[in-house]
Amino acid sequence: MTREHYFHNAKWIGAENRTAKTFSVIRGYFEAKTSDKVTLNILGLGFFKCYINGECINPDTFLPLSSDFEATCDPVDEIISAHRIYVPHFDITPFVKEGKNSIAIHYGGGWYTFDERAFGLPKAIYCITSENENGVRYFVSDETCRIAESMVKDYNFTRYEHWDYSDYEDCFDSDFDDYSWANAVVTENLETEYCSTDCPKDKLIRTLPVKEIAETETGIIYDCGENTTGYPVLKVNAAKGEKITVNLAEEISGNNELTHVHGQQFTVVSDGKERTVQPEFTWFGFRYFEVIGNAVPECVKVVHADVPVSSTFECDNETLNWIYKTFIHTMLCNMHTGHPSDCPHLERRGYTGDGQVTCHAVLSVLDARDFYEKWMQDIADSQDVSSGHIQYTAPYIRSGGGPGGWGCAVVEVPYQLYKHYGDKSILERYYNNMRRYIDYLESHSDYGLVTSDKKGEWCLGDWCGPNILYPDRDITSHNQQVILPAPMVNTYFMVKSLNRMCEIARIIGKREDVAEYEEKIRFRKGAITAAYFNTFDDNFVMNVQGANSFAVDLGLGNENTYKNMVSYYKKLGYYDTGIFATDIVTRVLFEKGNSDLAVDLMTNNGEQGYEHWRRNGATSFHEYWDSNRSRSHSHPMFGSTVAYIFEYLLGIKQSENTAGYSLLVISPQSVERFGRMRGSMKTPAGIVSVSYENNSGKVNFKISIPEGIKAVFRYADKEIELSQGENEFAVVL
Repeated sequence: MTREHYFHNAKWIGAENRTAKTFSVIRGYFEAKTSDKVTLNILGLGFFKCYINGECINPDTFLPLSSDFEATCDPVDEIISAHRIYVPHFDITPFVKEGKNSIAIHYGGGWYTFDERAFGLPKAIYCITSENENGVRYFVSDETCRIAESMVKDYNFTRYEHWDYSDYEDCFDSDFDDYSWANAVVTENLETEYCSTDCPKDKLIRTLPVKEIAETETGIIYDCGENTTGYPVLKVNAAKGEKITVNLAEEISGNNELTHVHGQQFTVVSDGKERTVQPEFTWFGFRYFEVIGNAVPECVKVVHADVPVSSTFECDNETLNWIYKTFIHTMLCNMHTGHPSDCPHLERRGYTGDGQVTCHAVLSVLDARDFYEKWMQDIADSQDVSSGHIQYTAPYIRSGGGPGGWGCAVVEVPYQLYKHYGDKSILERYYNNMRRYIDYLESHSDYGLVTSDKKGEWCLGDWCGPNILYPDRDITSHNQQVILPAPMVNTYFMVKSLNRMCEIARIIGKREDVAEYEEKIRFRKGAITAAYFNTFDDNFVMNVQGANSFAVDLGLGNENTYKNMVSYYKKLGYYDTGIFATDIVTRVLFEKGNSDLAVDLMTNNGEQGYEHWRRNGATSFHEYWDSNRSRSHSHPMFGSTVAYIFEYLLGIKQSENTAGYSLLVISPQSVERFGRMRGSMKTPAGIVSVSYENNSGKVNFKISIPEGIKAVFRYADKEIELSQGENEFAVVL
């Protein structure tokens, strides 16, 4: 859509002397009757808060959603496919009074002026539509609006927000006199497409109480009980000119020193009035915070995208329980402004590698369809028009990644959305994007292996593996610990994507493409075998860091290759894998019937696993198995295994060649090792639930199947056709 569709003849406006760190308040007026239907379309870049007659209509949100806002920030030597901006729409009828009304917009910062991807300077636009039986009237932003500098004086989107109330007047109420303010000036238009979206937006989810835990030489340290995202709310009662400083951190040392601070800070200079304050234009990732000055925290607000949890899980293994609930918590803490991020503080970027490896798990436990459909559009928007290259983050920010595990998100994310919801239109929409990326991988290959990526950029394979070569050496460089050859990993992802595309082509009526894909698959699989298979021991790359699992998943190697993999992990007893191989090893073991070994790895008591994090008090997943190497203690990428709790331990698995959970095979694995287990997940037809109790070898099952789903139960040699509704029966082990 064009600007006029949403904003009539409104103009983009701003301050005369703007910088990237300028925060302004714009005021305007409109006439209405209380009987009118009054709506508002509004954008303030980067983020905005809007007040109608002094009342905030979008509290605790970060709007607009992230996107590739306009054509001023393309990658070097590339032109991305599309630029769009998402227009928030509000029904402001409840805020309107009879006669003259005021609108005030506080705006600046955010993704639009982000230091590492600055599009332009702060600006705002709005259109108010007032409708009654006599017709429609429009009230729009233009140079008659009044503008002044706000109380936000310094800002960095991922690190700090500094406020100064010392010369501030409360300027949002309708009766505020803005006579001394300057007129706004007309600013640059955006070269972009204007869009609406149903993507869940950030909001206040809940509040946490805070506990004082230590007094330092400078202030008081508080604990909110979990590593979360949002901010503390402070009651300030300080003299005019006195500064309040809040330092925030993920961890605390034994000496009560904040660690993993990531530069996160919020400051307020008081005007002598008692005020309740909080940041407005950024969130923090933290558990602990220090308050320096005359202020007391009232609570911590937890803020993230309003994505509902659509599953349940509980069993008699506390590690599995912890994995499930902690993945959900970590994932939600990384769902902000319309894209899934790697971490909620340091970068906040929508890495396609992290996003595609966790996508299946996220859609299994959260009602995240709209969220991921929006992000998939970001991925497609970021594709280079000429080469077909998919960026490492979406929306695009220059970042590191690789040509397989990252870019193949263009295939994996639509595929998982289709499998979970059964709507093939998403496959049709992005099929050409997939084909173009396969062509890109072809052009970056040698002798059948994907060997390079965009010139001058990283070309990673797996990521964040443990240090298995030099366990006594402090290796701080991110990827020195991954010894799997990147071409093997990247070619694996190309073959996996081609397998997906064979299936997709048949689904959407492109069968003529299948033969081409199958030939590419044969060639690439042969190249992997020729380069990395050792006929001396039937292993790929020494059978370490999940190397054999990549091969087995593609049907490569021989009967000993998988046996060697099983023997290796039985002896090792823990993960030696990065984010991709952890997912593949776990899934392959479940698929091949070695569910006990898969569970052993997921619940191992060693230093490289989820239980290590749990034992040490973590409330969110870390960036590395070795927490000491983790910059971030809120990274969801190792959570992909949660999907297999539902798919294999509860046994809620779709029948082959089906989608949308229309036909299920309920076939739980490792039943004999658990005393009890129960869980549920939301499908397009309703809630599917499985529970059982193991009583001395007799297992009592309760399985609920909603209308519209056909299902059978299989365990060992037993098969039962399940009816819609409640099913109860016993199985003797």
